[in-house]
Formats: sequence, C-alpha cells, structure tokens
Amino acid sequence: MDISIKLMENVLKKAWSKETCYLPDQEKWNNQNPAFGQCAVTALIVQDFFGGEILYCVHYHHYWNRLPNGEEIDLTRSQFGNKIRPCADKVVPREYILESEPAKKVKTLERYLLLRNKVDEIINQKEKIYYD
Repeated sequence: MDISIKLMENVLKKAWSKETCYLPDQEKWNNQNPAFGQCAVTALIVQDFFGGEILYCVHYHHYWNRLPNGEEIDLTRSQFGNKIRPCADKVVPREYILESEPAKKVKTLERYLLLRNKVDEIINQKEKIYYD
C-alpha cells in the first residue's frame, strides 16, 4: 500500500501515546496535544517511509524531516501552536537519535520501536479493510 504524508499524519495521530512521548515529558502528555514530545520518534518513522534527512533545532530540541525532493515535513509542529518556528540548525543522523548517550537516557530506541509497531499495526488494519 502506498502511503501519503497525509495518511501518515493521520496514522501517527492514532499511534502517539504517553508511552511514545519524550521520557521527561510523559506525565505532561495528553490527548489534547498528541504531538507533544513525539518529534524524535516521529521523524524516524517519517524517514523510514519517505527517506530524506532528519533536521534538528537546538533552541527547541526539535526534530523534523527534509524529504528527498527538498520539502520539509514537520508532523509534530502542532505541539507548539503558532507561537514558534523552529530553525534547522543541523542534519542529524538517525544513529545519533537512536544510539547516543542522551538517546539512551530517554529510551528513544524503545519509544521508536513501540511507535513503529503501532504505526505498522494501524496501516495493516487499513490495508485489510481496503482489500476485504
């Protein structure tokens, strides 16, 4: 099944949870702002499906994607409302996001795998409904 950015955004909104939220912010996560604390794991998922690079803003500790065609996609931007606009300070390799010491402290790999499993489950359900 080909998946669009819009469909991925809808799938992620269903898949995000307190358990996939950035560890220090998990107690603040709620359904009113489901994108809150989900940027790193979401950027990894978007890269899995669409390729490209992961961008990082040092000032807001925020990750999002640049697709192979150069388009920037930030599926967790809504967590900030209209108050801020993160700047792309650098491109970050996924290995750093998953394997660095800071990533290990906040269990990014575990949160990513949990979110990836939820995303795959939702997509597989959509495929089943589509083909049944």
